[in-house]
Amino acid sequence: MSHATTSPASGGIAPGRRGAARGRGRENAWWVPVIFLAPFLVLFCTFTVLPAFYGIWISLHDWDFTLPGKPFVGLQNYTDLFDANSVQAKPFWNGMKNTGLFVLLSVPFLVSLPLLLAILLHRQFPGRTFFRATFFAPYVLGVSVIGLMWRYLLDGNFGIINALLHTDIQWTTDQPWAWISLVGVTVWWTMGFNAIIYVAGLGDIPPEQYEAASLDGASALQQFRHITLPGLRPVLVFVLVTTVLASANMFGQSYMITNGGPTETTRTALMVMTDVGFKQSRAGQAAAMSYILALCLAIVSMVQFWLMRDRDATRAKKATRRAGKAGQATTLNPTEGVTK
Repeated sequence: MSHATTSPASGGIAPGRRGAARGRGRENAWWVPVIFLAPFLVLFCTFTVLPAFYGIWISLHDWDFTLPGKPFVGLQNYTDLFDANSVQAKPFWNGMKNTGLFVLLSVPFLVSLPLLLAILLHRQFPGRTFFRATFFAPYVLGVSVIGLMWRYLLDGNFGIINALLHTDIQWTTDQPWAWISLVGVTVWWTMGFNAIIYVAGLGDIPPEQYEAASLDGASALQQFRHITLPGLRPVLVFVLVTTVLASANMFGQSYMITNGGPTETTRTALMVMTDVGFKQSRAGQAAAMSYILALCLAIVSMVQFWLMRDRDATRAKKATRRAGKAGQATTLNPTEGVTK
């Protein structure tokens, strides 16, 4: 009895090669990455994309939760915010001003102080892990816990802060102490998060660079300027953008500690939106406010990316692109440059 065999020489595919070909086919199939991305895409579309488009739809209507009819008004909710005679224009832009002021006051501290702390925590010393956990610990607490705790600590009548400092300052009802309190509490609460991110970035910088700089006689300040900061550029961009966005969305600290006072000087844009949308049942107007704030934050983020870009890398890419075009032109015109 003879068995039919198929050899590669006769045009067939060996069983081992056939299995490898099937494996390569599965690896190159378009549906493989789709299957892995599908759970995230479903959640992202359900809780981010669809609500975003639905919010735009709401902003184009006179949307009142208490009434069955929700008439279409087009861009009226947006134009009202730029009308000085509108009821919502003044509170909204006052909230935007307070939000911008908080960003300007808090972001420099939230970017610089965690960097200095990270440099200290990156060094080798006994108890380093304990101190890392200690500085990060406040961040795991909710904003309601932080707000309620500091509201009592900063109370001008029986707060422990005045007792320790032997002062009589109204930290939550007078300016500029209200802003000082909000910025101080926010820095204390979130500083550990940015510090841990910086620590991770510092771990990616090769220590050989610091050793070579020390042998060349570079000071600690020169090493920080020419090694640490360039090595942390991607981390700095991430920390700066996320910190600006988080500060612009400040709500809980002001709501819990100062309640927007004194005289609405700490009432942020999110507090105005919450009041208009839920207390006044004007969801369309609140949605329009939120998209104007989102547009402002998008512009600020793009400006930050542009300012923090790696200019040396950009120039190198442009030079490489110009050299490639010059080489391509020389290839297309081989007689160019030849003296007759």
